[in-house]
Amino acid sequence: MGIPWDDVVVIQHGKDKNDPTVVTVNCPDKAGLGCDLCRITLEFGLRIKKADISTDGRWCYIVFWVVPNPSSLTVDWGSLKTRLLSACPSCLLTYHLNQQLTTSPSPPPIYLLKVWLIDQKGLLHDINEILCNLELLIQRVKVMPTPDGRALDMFFINDGMELLHTKKRQDYVCEFLKDALGDRCISTELQLAGPEYGQLQGISSLPPAFAEELFSSELLDKGSLHPLSQDMAPLKKPTVMVDNSLSPAHTLLQIECVDQKGLCYDIMRISKDSDIKVAHGRFSSSAKGFRSIDLLVQQKDGKKIIDPESQKTLCSCLKEEMLHPLRVIIVNRGPDTELLVANPVELSGKGRPRVFYDVTLTLKALGVMIFSVRFSI
Repeated sequence: MGIPWDDVVVIQHGKDKNDPTVVTVNCPDKAGLGCDLCRITLEFGLRIKKADISTDGRWCYIVFWVVPNPSSLTVDWGSLKTRLLSACPSCLLTYHLNQQLTTSPSPPPIYLLKVWLIDQKGLLHDINEILCNLELLIQRVKVMPTPDGRALDMFFINDGMELLHTKKRQDYVCEFLKDALGDRCISTELQLAGPEYGQLQGISSLPPAFAEELFSSELLDKGSLHPLSQDMAPLKKPTVMVDNSLSPAHTLLQIECVDQKGLCYDIMRISKDSDIKVAHGRFSSSAKGFRSIDLLVQQKDGKKIIDPESQKTLCSCLKEEMLHPLRVIIVNRGPDTELLVANPVELSGKGRPRVFYDVTLTLKALGVMIFSVRFSI
């Protein structure tokens, strides 16, 4: 028993170019599906303006209203549909089989992309943008500048299209990079990552002292690592209300917070990693920079969240991630300045999409030259 592929994911564009595109997903449910779909949407540079989620634990129906972010972004809607389909159980039989599996899928292979280039301000972001458009996901980056004005950029990547094992896809990536970068590119090389990647795994590039400051339990109470500028001062802390009186089977979470990029993903990620099942959810449109979210949820055992400590822990996690989806500090090291950006990752090990993209975009817009990079998930 199955459902037609064309009906699993439906993408309907608005009548006006400024209208959001409606993405509908109708398929068997699985644990963490909402988080996975939000993640893919964010990887394509799309902003979820509002969303409706409904599931009975066996079948789910999800609707996203999305817009490119920024509006000038060109979205490959066909590739988006393919990626969303890959996250969906295709039929009820597949769903039951997935529920019975005890082994986790093997992680995707990691490839090493080496780019020799004439170093220029903003060039790292340009490469980052190209890789995003090619659906290549960056896992680690190492930048090695030379005294003669050149640089070797090393990107450890995997492929969202899962085709990088083919010579055709590898050649296409290298040629596309050369064409897009023009005279700035000296050479490119792409191959399966060797032992050098394994040696980097498990090694944090974040010094312990800075990690303590970035992820301190006192951060939520402080509200900010540094005083807010005047235009940021009016921002309010998020509120999370728990109500067990409205539904006999579900706990209602009512959330109000400042609107921000990736908000739907952040909330669904916390739910997934906390083993909280979202039966119904409504993410309302932004109003004066704020969002309202209503979620009917259950624990993994199908029961309401009654225990006060469990409620407190869940609310604290949600507030912390909504207030500080990224942690940023600036450290002076002699003549150089070091920018440290960190954010939590999923329990599966997947990092928040496009963080490196956003950081390099900001630095390029500010005219800041990047001399060295350590980036890892």
